[in-house]
Amino acid sequence: MAPRRPAELYRAPFPLYTVRLHPRRPLAITAGGGGAAKTGIRNGVHFLQLEQIGGKFSASLLHSHDTETRATMTMALADDIIAAGQDASCHILRFSLRAPEPAAGHSGSREKGPRKRKGPSPVGQDETQNQTSEVTVESLHSVRTDFSPDALQKAVRFNADCSLLVTGGADGFLRLWEFPSMKKTLEFKAHDGEIEDIALGPDNKVVTAGRDFQCCVWQQDQLVMGLCWNENLPGIPDKAYRYQACRFGAVEDNAGALRLYTVQVPHKRERRPPPCYLTKWDGKSFLPLLTRPCGTEVISCLSISDSGTFLGLGTVTGSVAIHIAFSLQRLYYVKEAHGIVVTDMAFVPESRHGRELLAGNEAALLSVAVDSRCKLHLLPSRRSLPVWLLLLLCAGLIVAAILLLQLAFPGFL
Repeated sequence: MAPRRPAELYRAPFPLYTVRLHPRRPLAITAGGGGAAKTGIRNGVHFLQLEQIGGKFSASLLHSHDTETRATMTMALADDIIAAGQDASCHILRFSLRAPEPAAGHSGSREKGPRKRKGPSPVGQDETQNQTSEVTVESLHSVRTDFSPDALQKAVRFNADCSLLVTGGADGFLRLWEFPSMKKTLEFKAHDGEIEDIALGPDNKVVTAGRDFQCCVWQQDQLVMGLCWNENLPGIPDKAYRYQACRFGAVEDNAGALRLYTVQVPHKRERRPPPCYLTKWDGKSFLPLLTRPCGTEVISCLSISDSGTFLGLGTVTGSVAIHIAFSLQRLYYVKEAHGIVVTDMAFVPESRHGRELLAGNEAALLSVAVDSRCKLHLLPSRRSLPVWLLLLLCAGLIVAAILLLQLAFPGFL
């Protein structure tokens, strides 16, 4: 059965580049921007309330945090702290949610006012801002994280206990920051060219994917090893592909275990496009476990569900796919779900609030793109027989086989 077309949850007045979902609250945070000086439309970080209304997954704007002329390209979330990559800097923001003030004359009422519109429009943006009393945002720090001529922070990650923040960008330097003081503890050249993505693994090992065809594992500033995804694929030249994304994911039903996933895309575009590849690695030894092609559309972003069961892939042509992590097989695919490049994706967390939002679906994925839209992709629960029914069927088959043998060979029993 073909997947349902994704629902449009929200439309921003500017291109969207990143999305994160709060692990404990039904809250999505999207951000982007571009062209504010020319269009007059403010760049911003938008906070969206997620909920089920009448059996339908919906999003409503709670607050728009103005970032002036700075477009947010990357973002990491640690509880109520946001690390936002804006141009050549990383801005640390703290947000808090509070109940809206009761309306005049209704101080004893606990009812909320009418729900706000699903999203802002350039014309009514000021009006929307005046209605958003539930969220407050304060700026804590701002540090420069890239020093190239065309400076741009391209990746940012917190470690597991949020004591460390790692950034990478166009100048190829990996920078480690003590958090929350934002004191720089380490800085070194990790790649000859841009750093595309960063993943933090066990023992604070850092994996970096660069445009120089390298994917490296670091312990502090020491190179532990370089990954080689095609070592068992001798027909693929070393510099035919480059690493586009890297992410660690949990292993379902194996607490404490990790897998690393990387995406490899063709370095050059050809008239007959070659496939992109998805590789699964052991999270400790960093040995490749499985590599599969994942289509000829160039992959732009990668996301992993909390349990490590599903992988989400977005493409430069706007398509979205969901793969199962165990076999890397594709379960869901919508061609050109967005009109242009998918810039980021995030799975709905597998928390209590997240399960309520899923409403019986096995997974839900949010995608954002340069077309300013945030869309919802639902993966229906795969039909499976209960264990008791399988046992009953097995018992029935055994009885049927015995009866057939008795008929064929009288006196068999």
